[in-house]
Amino acid sequence: MLERAVGEFAKLPGIGRKTAMRLVLHLLRQDTSAVESFSNAMTTLKHEVKYCKICHNISDTDVCRICANPSRDASIVCVVENIRDVMAIENTQQYKGLYHVLGGVISPMDGIGPSDLEIESLVERVKEGGVKEVIFALSPTMEGDTTNFYIFRKLGGTGVKLSVIARGISVGDELEYADEVTLGRSIQNRTLFTGNM
Repeated sequence: MLERAVGEFAKLPGIGRKTAMRLVLHLLRQDTSAVESFSNAMTTLKHEVKYCKICHNISDTDVCRICANPSRDASIVCVVENIRDVMAIENTQQYKGLYHVLGGVISPMDGIGPSDLEIESLVERVKEGGVKEVIFALSPTMEGDTTNFYIFRKLGGTGVKLSVIARGISVGDELEYADEVTLGRSIQNRTLFTGNM
């Protein structure tokens, strides 16, 4: 039973077997009510959290609080890889537009192609009208740049301004680990995306 619990924790990203063992032993030392509360929180999270039908951010309603906020600039859409990137950009308090969460980046090595991501829903969103600028805010990695270029080609001819965040973030770094000042400046100093990498 102990080994099964350790195995389940070890499936979490960044958790090795030693850390998993420490977590399981910690839970064993807790009151039964504390462990049940932890378990209930995880079950509730899985059953009640949904994805926003507009931007694919996590939400407990059909439309997330960002998309539903009338004070946000709906003419600007910031394309990000995942929900952690939305949180990182929101923490800068520099961006007042909306988001589009792709759910990953194109990575043939990992078996992730364009159809595995929320790219078509972004294209449809732009074609519906009202969007004047799309900001590419993917991590400056080979996969991020490949995804930027693919979306650039899909949105070519729509007349929408396509920009990319300034490269104050080092090439190869993950967006979620950038400090808030650098990330904020990158959003403020974004440049036009020309398709050149």
